[in-house]
Amino acid sequence: MLTLEGVHSYYGESHVIQGVDLHVERGETVALVGRNGAGKTTLLKTVMGIVRARAGRIRFDGVDVTALDTHVIARRGITLVPEERRIFPRLTVDENLRVATLASGAGDATRARVFEYFPRLRERLGHAGQDLSGGEQQMLALARGFLARPQLMLIDELSGGLMPLLVDALMDILQRINAEGITILLVEQDLEVALALARRCYVLDQGRIEYSGTAQSLRDNRDVQQRYLGVA
Repeated sequence: MLTLEGVHSYYGESHVIQGVDLHVERGETVALVGRNGAGKTTLLKTVMGIVRARAGRIRFDGVDVTALDTHVIARRGITLVPEERRIFPRLTVDENLRVATLASGAGDATRARVFEYFPRLRERLGHAGQDLSGGEQQMLALARGFLARPQLMLIDELSGGLMPLLVDALMDILQRINAEGITILLVEQDLEVALALARRCYVLDQGRIEYSGTAQSLRDNRDVQQRYLGVA
């Protein structure tokens, strides 16, 4: 479904993503892990066209999307759930969800599915985004992504700043979403979360893929964990 071939991207003259090759098959959950500053978020933004690839090629569902605008990429079926959630803080939960349906045209059935996954959001419909807890904001961010009716969800730091019990609940929801046929590329700093959710993993370090393999092979490879992820 998604293929990156020799992708390079920059912030100004800073060369952040350096020749990345990566692929995600339809129906998979794939994790991209690495230390802070490894380039994980930049790679997701490059896929979305928010940061432009200066070299290499990005294909989605067989189509070259490297030079397409972000809104065109989104309409082709990719959605980004960004780091730090990026919800509309002064809009209510209901208004945030309605905004998410404007481009996708998601109807009542899709909205009903959102409340099956996130029943807490139904209880908080009239509350402003800024008044939600961190976990509720993450639920809202994921719900907005789901309402875009994507084929591929790019999720940046699912577990960031959340209590372990809530992370476990969100992991269960992502597994259910994936089982419905939505492919997931997950950026995650918590290795255990990544290994629990993903079938395959990539390790990114200083903008380069340093390791790729199954989740189990990464779990067993202590050398890679220590060298690139700082696992003691």
